[in-house]
Amino acid sequence: MPALETTTDALTPEQRAERGETLRRTGVVIRTYDLWKTYIMGDQEIHAVSGVDIEIKRGEYVAIMGPSGSGKSTLMNLIGCLDTPTKGLYYLNGKLASEMEDDELAGIRNKEIGFVFQTFNLLARSSALHNVELPLIYAGVNSEERIERARQTLRSVDLEARMDHKPNELSGGQRQRVAIARALVNRPSILLADEPTGALDTNTGTEIMALFERLHGEGNTIVLVTHEADIAAHAHRVIHIRDGKVERDETVVKAQSRK
Repeated sequence: MPALETTTDALTPEQRAERGETLRRTGVVIRTYDLWKTYIMGDQEIHAVSGVDIEIKRGEYVAIMGPSGSGKSTLMNLIGCLDTPTKGLYYLNGKLASEMEDDELAGIRNKEIGFVFQTFNLLARSSALHNVELPLIYAGVNSEERIERARQTLRSVDLEARMDHKPNELSGGQRQRVAIARALVNRPSILLADEPTGALDTNTGTEIMALFERLHGEGNTIVLVTHEADIAAHAHRVIHIRDGKVERDETVVKAQSRK
């Protein structure tokens, strides 16, 4: 990956908007410029993310990998618009997310990002179908359309036959498939997965990673956050994070030839 321009302070609002349009036109979904997240703890400043520059294009399958305390979870929260940077710029699909207000960020999270978490985060008393419907309800989609889209998305993860089952009637792998379907149903710009196999046994985890590979093959942009090298190896590119910085960014050749 070429060296990235990091100067952000001198840009006018018009230049920032023009940069976003250029990124969108060239297929860049995620672009950060000199991104920082600093926490004040007593008289100390903790730099969880320290001047990160990354670029992810539409259709890529990227893992963000690092040990505990490396800053990868903080970076994930920034990319997922769950938190805002202390300084720097973050463009998501050409939109300057780093300068948005809370209500705008909520809309971005609902429309642009599909989240998959380690703990599934499903409503225990609701069916798989209703769990997948939820983002469409928040988006104001009418009942007939959202049920059809939820059915189609459950079909895409091989769970149409279990759509009326509640989470406690599903295996761990099936619950994660429901969570993945929920993440996909709004047709987001990126699928952001945080340790998606962490709560699963090895065989089920392998099945879920095979599903991600298939979803990527269908054109989805996937960003996977993990501390496990064998999980990161499923991606086609790995961004290594250490001490809040990008340590290295490498292509995973083996993943591209995996059968």
